[in-house]
Amino acid sequence: MSTSQKKIQMVDLKGQYLKIKSEVDSAIQDCLSNATFINGPEVANFANGLAKYLNAAYVIPVANGTDALQIAMMALGLKPGDEVIVPAFTYVATAEVIALLGLTPVWVDVDSDTFTIDANKVESIITPKTKAIVPVHLYGQTASMEQLMAIARKHHLFVIEDNAQALGADYHFSDSTVVKAGVIGDIGCTSFFPSKNLGCYGDGGALYTNNKQLAESIKMIANHGQKVKYYHDVIGVNSRLDSLQAAILNVKLTYLDEYTSARQLAASRYDKLLSGINQINIPVRNKHSSHVFHQYTIKVKDDRDGLKSYLESHGVPTMIYYPVPMHQQKAYVNDGYPLGSFPVSELLSKEVISLPMHTELDEATQVFIADKIKAFLHNVR
Repeated sequence: MSTSQKKIQMVDLKGQYLKIKSEVDSAIQDCLSNATFINGPEVANFANGLAKYLNAAYVIPVANGTDALQIAMMALGLKPGDEVIVPAFTYVATAEVIALLGLTPVWVDVDSDTFTIDANKVESIITPKTKAIVPVHLYGQTASMEQLMAIARKHHLFVIEDNAQALGADYHFSDSTVVKAGVIGDIGCTSFFPSKNLGCYGDGGALYTNNKQLAESIKMIANHGQKVKYYHDVIGVNSRLDSLQAAILNVKLTYLDEYTSARQLAASRYDKLLSGINQINIPVRNKHSSHVFHQYTIKVKDDRDGLKSYLESHGVPTMIYYPVPMHQQKAYVNDGYPLGSFPVSELLSKEVISLPMHTELDEATQVFIADKIKAFLHNVR
């Protein structure tokens, strides 16, 4: 394979669109023809469809995933000064909304194999001010939710699942119960950013819950704090999924399981191509969770940045999610968390690299990528 013949994409959104073009175009045209751009029937249809898919009682679409996290914390009544436990290795949105609401982020390290919050380290940092835990289902698989839920119940804490990267993943409890990621805690939050496993063609997000009272609060907060127009019962925000994006998501939701299977097949091919290489670790699966592979992330023990540059020079795009752990970000640095506080997160930020992963990824492309990885690693041994 030659990169001049076929440009390798980190995420091939165009290729995915072309396969469902007629359905998406028709859905968009229907929305345009009906001129139902805000709160049109497409939004309600999508909310109902996603609720059925997740087996969730309530789904409330909003403008984006960050809004979803903020609205969740507002709906739970968290107040300035309340502490929220969050992994140090995550995207900024998880911590950003905590800070915006005047809450206190309390960082915790992550598991070195699964990259998700280390449940074994949570209980020791709970204080009388702790009100919630935010497990992040990173890269496509869930955190250790059974253990986290037991801790939350013991200490009367809320659980907000950041499910932006694991929509469609299944969590298997020890009693054989299987629950979709995001529907385990009090509230689940997700993003429909275009590159997500279920992505729209702009911004979008949603919250889901099985609690009727919480659902009503979420709806009200997302709609300027009103149940009845012009009567504002609480402080709210303006956050809604527009009808055009909902129309697109209605089409793509029907393909979500197919997309997941394609990603899992691509991940299996990567596993075979990259297994047995001493300088890297392929993704470890949580035995209690399926993996929907939002990202295929390996750990490189020596010269990760060199590998990244080498691959890019050969037409292979890569991403580092994330190069700086949260407690070392300039906006969140404080004296309580010096360098060395979270050794796993700090090491991961130097080792992880995500390879191209999407529904259109073919075997020839993956062979080319793997060959380039092997060539670089052979030279640095």
